[in-house]
Amino acid sequence: MSMYAANFMAGRVALVTGGTGGIGSAVCEALAQAGARVVSADLAIAGNAQADEGIERIALDVTSAAQVRACVDDVVARHGRLDILVNVAGIVSVGNAQDLPEAEWDRVVDINLKGTFLCCQAVIATMKQQKFGRIVNIGSVLGKNGGNARPWVNPHEQDRAGNVAYGVSKAGVHIMTSYLARELASSGVTVNAVAPGPVASAMTTSFPEALRALIPVGRMGQATEIASAVLFLASPESGFVTGETLDVNGGLWSD
Repeated sequence: MSMYAANFMAGRVALVTGGTGGIGSAVCEALAQAGARVVSADLAIAGNAQADEGIERIALDVTSAAQVRACVDDVVARHGRLDILVNVAGIVSVGNAQDLPEAEWDRVVDINLKGTFLCCQAVIATMKQQKFGRIVNIGSVLGKNGGNARPWVNPHEQDRAGNVAYGVSKAGVHIMTSYLARELASSGVTVNAVAPGPVASAMTTSFPEALRALIPVGRMGQATEIASAVLFLASPESGFVTGETLDVNGGLWSD
């Protein structure tokens, strides 16, 4: 039995960045099934706003402050409010630190960290005015554990595992979550993060089997499991939870 009443998100408006990816799509579907009006924003979406299966889709480059602001303004203008922001937009990066190009570092930090901040910044005024808001950022176990790869055991694991640029960008998301949570708590706005472990998706098909075997529950995660954690943190019932980075990683890391 679900812990939530049917359509418990009815009347809420949610914006999900990176909404066409594996985790993003699962988050959009979970929120829509709970009754929320969902806007999926992604660089992969072409053209103006369009609706598909009850989920609106709009093009967005999260590294552009002007585009982010215009997107948020558009959602508020059309729906009258914006209750939930879920920052899923991000990219992975693999390889070792010695060979990491400066341009790759900039690209990863720009999208994963700066993009998340710009989206958070853009919704603050609206959520403070409403005296209600839920911001959920997607971090990563790699922002906590120094990386899954074990180059002292097998140097080649690093070739197919998340690198320092990705880990630093996600660690930044975690600490930004803490800062914003404290700043916005008195306004009725909570800010939390979900830190997934390895999740089965098109982006993790090359994940080394030796690293997969280290996950205590014996498998990779599913996007729907990440979405369930997001759904809780986005719900009205989570109002006493803020500044939390929730680990959803099958026991790979705990703190």
